[in-house]
Amino acid sequence: MADLSLQKKAQCLRIYIGESDHWRGQSLESTLLETLRAQGVAGATVFRGVAGFGAHSRIHTTAIEVLSMDLPVVIEAIDAPEKIAAVLEVVYPMVREGLITLADVQIVKYTHRFLNPLPADRLVSEVMTREVVSIAQDASLVAAWKQMLAKQIKAMPVTDSAGRVVGILTDGDLLERGGIQQRLSVAMRLDAAEVAQELRALELSPRRVLEVMTRPVVTVLETETLGVVTTRMVKAGLKRLPVLNADGKLKGMLSRLDILRQVANAEAVAPPAQHVYPLALRLVRDIMTTQIPMCHQDEDLAAIIEKFARSNSHRLVVVDAQGRAVGLISDSDVVARVQPAKRKNILEALRQMGQPAPGKETAFELMSPGPLTAPPDLALVDAVKQMLAASRKWLVVVDAQGKPLGLVNRELLLQAVASGYTAEA
Repeated sequence: MADLSLQKKAQCLRIYIGESDHWRGQSLESTLLETLRAQGVAGATVFRGVAGFGAHSRIHTTAIEVLSMDLPVVIEAIDAPEKIAAVLEVVYPMVREGLITLADVQIVKYTHRFLNPLPADRLVSEVMTREVVSIAQDASLVAAWKQMLAKQIKAMPVTDSAGRVVGILTDGDLLERGGIQQRLSVAMRLDAAEVAQELRALELSPRRVLEVMTRPVVTVLETETLGVVTTRMVKAGLKRLPVLNADGKLKGMLSRLDILRQVANAEAVAPPAQHVYPLALRLVRDIMTTQIPMCHQDEDLAAIIEKFARSNSHRLVVVDAQGRAVGLISDSDVVARVQPAKRKNILEALRQMGQPAPGKETAFELMSPGPLTAPPDLALVDAVKQMLAASRKWLVVVDAQGKPLGLVNRELLLQAVASGYTAEA
């Protein structure tokens, strides 16, 4: 069966026959319907007309005074063009009197309860994280950075004096416009003296949170449903959204992780035994990216930094001499595991503000071994469960030899989950 949730363009096959038509002693309409099902078409519908006429110009109607025993019937099927082309060769000879048409159609939405594990009807208030750390818009940047470091949070809603959300402050905002030198994940791997030195420099800044925060901010209401807000999050390309009540006051935060937890915890619904849904549970190969930021385990520090800059990624998959995935290395791993004297230079190189100092450290020495891997036929729901259980942001899709084929991350998982609820032009 074609997975129409992955299709944008499709074709509609319509077959016009009479209800008295037969094929090998059986009703033609039921035979055609069974043939379409056997050929793996995504779905088909039979419409019975109340009146009509065809090639013989004889009107067939349900009117009592002229009751016809041969009312018009239309069988309609929609699927990918290649599937329709294949099935057309089978059904074409079966229609000895009638009409067959073919039209291009656009898939706006295709879903069923076996395809989408997201409990879309749940309210945001039932799913969101309620314990939220916010920051006042007139707070200093050093106060904001201290709070992020202490709470280990990458984003905080920004509120005005009335408690209304007016923006959101991320470590990316502070990195780009506030004067800090690294992302929160990297800063958390520095020693106390290095962090204190940066805080002293930040105390000299007269700027306030209002000046560097992201605005306008995308928000959701606590009474909205998960299906609606997941679509909004995906379309906006965001990782988290502030949740407001009817008065516009902050009530919580909804993150990708909150949504994916609902997918992992959703009660599994199995298709009925008499039906076969080969692609009902979508697989990681359907959504993985084949653009894999990668380095060899023997590459040195300069080569690793260059790979980070070239791939615009904070992580690299490390492969051995046979091309097998043996580890992951992040920019925070590099900062934490090089000699302290090199850290300032490494931080500048990671921000593409200089060249890294020569070093003999290799990717094998700096990486975290044992990446989370999976075969390409792993179901998406199982991928979500495995990533959450291992607290991993990346899943490396590998072949039978352990060689990388692609990557799945939380963003791709959320896009896949939202695909059943997103209408696209």
